Amino acid sequence: MSTPYPFTAVVGQTDLRLALLLNAVSPAVGGVLVRGEKGTAKSTAVRALSALLPQVDVVPGCRFSCAPAAPDPGCPDGPHEAGAGTARPARMVELPVGASEDRLVGALDIERALAEGVKAFEPGLLADAHRGILYVDEVNLLHDHLVDVLLDAAAMGASYVEREGVSVRHAARFLLVGTMNPEEGELRPQLLDRFGLTVEVAASREPAQRVEVVRRRLAYEDGPEAFAIRWADEEHEVRARVVAARALLPQVSLGDTALLQIAAACAGFEVDGMRADIVMARTATALAAWAGRTSVRKEDVRQAALLALPHRRRRNPFDAPGLDEEMLDRILNGFPDEEPEPEPDPDPQGPDDGGDGDGGGPDGDGGGVPPQHDGPPAREGDSPETAPDAPDTTREDAPQPSAQGSGAAEQAPVAAAEPFRTKVLSVPGLGEGAAGRRSRARTAHGRTTGSQRPRGHLTKLHLAATVHAAAPHQKARGRAGRGLVIRKDDLRQATREGREGNLVLFVVDASGSMAARQRMSAVKGAVMSLLLDAYQRRDKVGLITFRGSGAELALPPTSSVDAAAARLERLPTGGRTPLAAGLLKAHEVLRVERLRDPSRRPLLVVVTDGRATSAGVPGGRPGDTPRELSGRSARLLASEGIASVVVDCESGPVRLGLAGVLAADLGAPAVTLDGLRADSLAGLVKNVRTAVTRTASPDSASRRAA
Repeated sequence: MSTPYPFTAVVGQTDLRLALLLNAVSPAVGGVLVRGEKGTAKSTAVRALSALLPQVDVVPGCRFSCAPAAPDPGCPDGPHEAGAGTARPARMVELPVGASEDRLVGALDIERALAEGVKAFEPGLLADAHRGILYVDEVNLLHDHLVDVLLDAAAMGASYVEREGVSVRHAARFLLVGTMNPEEGELRPQLLDRFGLTVEVAASREPAQRVEVVRRRLAYEDGPEAFAIRWADEEHEVRARVVAARALLPQVSLGDTALLQIAAACAGFEVDGMRADIVMARTATALAAWAGRTSVRKEDVRQAALLALPHRRRRNPFDAPGLDEEMLDRILNGFPDEEPEPEPDPDPQGPDDGGDGDGGGPDGDGGGVPPQHDGPPAREGDSPETAPDAPDTTREDAPQPSAQGSGAAEQAPVAAAEPFRTKVLSVPGLGEGAAGRRSRARTAHGRTTGSQRPRGHLTKLHLAATVHAAAPHQKARGRAGRGLVIRKDDLRQATREGREGNLVLFVVDASGSMAARQRMSAVKGAVMSLLLDAYQRRDKVGLITFRGSGAELALPPTSSVDAAAARLERLPTGGRTPLAAGLLKAHEVLRVERLRDPSRRPLLVVVTDGRATSAGVPGGRPGDTPRELSGRSARLLASEGIASVVVDCESGPVRLGLAGVLAADLGAPAVTLDGLRADSLAGLVKNVRTAVTRTASPDSASRRAA
């Protein structure tokens, strides 16, 4: 087993270390979500935490870690009699993002259950994590069905496995710790609320601290065992302090003033539900115990609010997490201070300095952090884009002003209009992509549509099909009793239909014809609404903009919808309309994504008025107009079966209907901005259709668009 990186050797990251230690002191706090950019020691600190947890007593031979003093009466390995147990280190169990449900909750031997009536159960990761830590790296990428299982287990403190009438239950109380990079997408609100505390981490911009990080990491990689030995004393001190704080925790008094401060903070920041109040109370109590005190002070409540409230006050995925500290101080200052208790004896380990001069508490004397030093114990050698489009109602292919790079009048970004609930846009057919909530797909979860022979390990038994396959052979197999004689070849896997997430690629016209402020604000509001819909349906999103002389991939396909929203907010407008360039850029992006993730089907959303006043692309036949180039580009996308929808942004009393012509070339429906609303009676879009008559005349195409 590899030697883990010592917890006390982590440089900086005061809030991260404090949040983890508070959960070690009081597991009832409910776990930690660590958000931050890559390379900020998130996983390193979490994996090192298990070494600081006290040992747990377990019933000998129990696979579910029952406590000998109070064994679980429903334990599958029981019943157990109360008595002495054996001590073992607390476990840290890691849940891989690609884990199956059987690996998480455990697996039943269905063949033995049907034939012999026995519950042959193999425990999963939830059983292993009982009374320990369940760690999920990149928790925001976890499949929805696994998230649902985690929510159930975290809420009930138990895991239930029920399949084909066979039921197994076991205790599953664990400390849930997750790490995530917000660039990869956000968490579902239900899961987000299950984490007691949240911490934002970032790499230090201080050169000296960055140097120390490199020194320690290189020293660790050169000799993990020797490096761990050098930090053994610091690890022992923190471990002893955790044990002492756990022992002191029941004696900590949470006064009425502190409870009023907690309630006022949660009400003032308008957090939903009561879980935040409970978590803050437990966190403030743990902070006092960690500081060696038996009463909760205002600084404990303040620090608890900074850790427990930011992720609970987000109203939509585009809100940045965080807390207004000035507002928090105003709320807390409205209450008198508690009477100070006598100071306890100095801590034998000495004051904590957090490695960066911060005591961890709000005023430097609060909860504190583990001992942190500027360097390891001394030892030699170990320094560890054209002006806005002229009114295109004259002649669409008339000579235009110069392109973006030749003096275009760029307009400042405008704010998006208020988002609204959109109609459902989905890809036709039946896919096999990642689980989501947009288009029909074959998935591991959903309604049962049939059966097949299992490919590899059986996960979802189709009971009727299995019995139907085994029934003709019972006499030949010498069946004598009541049970069926089941063979492996009889087993049938249930095929299920659910929903998948798609790649929604937005192609947004940012040219001068879109630059009127109210118009662009409405367009941004519509795209923002579609982004919010994509977030709720677990899609990946990408953003292409075109204006002036060409098109730009503003955001490569990503699961981070809020990143797309931020890019959209900063989007400037002005210049010609290189529609063909935007469509060809979309074709290129989708080609690359098809190679990266073949199973994820794309949905192309083109937001434009349909005008084309600039080619924006090299090549083309002599005499080609921008309109002809854009039509050819659209037909290229349609020929490859790419599902599309055109959001028609044209406004005013005189309309050319060019977006409808573009939609016909794409083989796609066209919907107006108003028709995009879910509560609109016109322009209902339920499914994007890709099959259209490619040989339709321009007149018929115009009639169809109208």
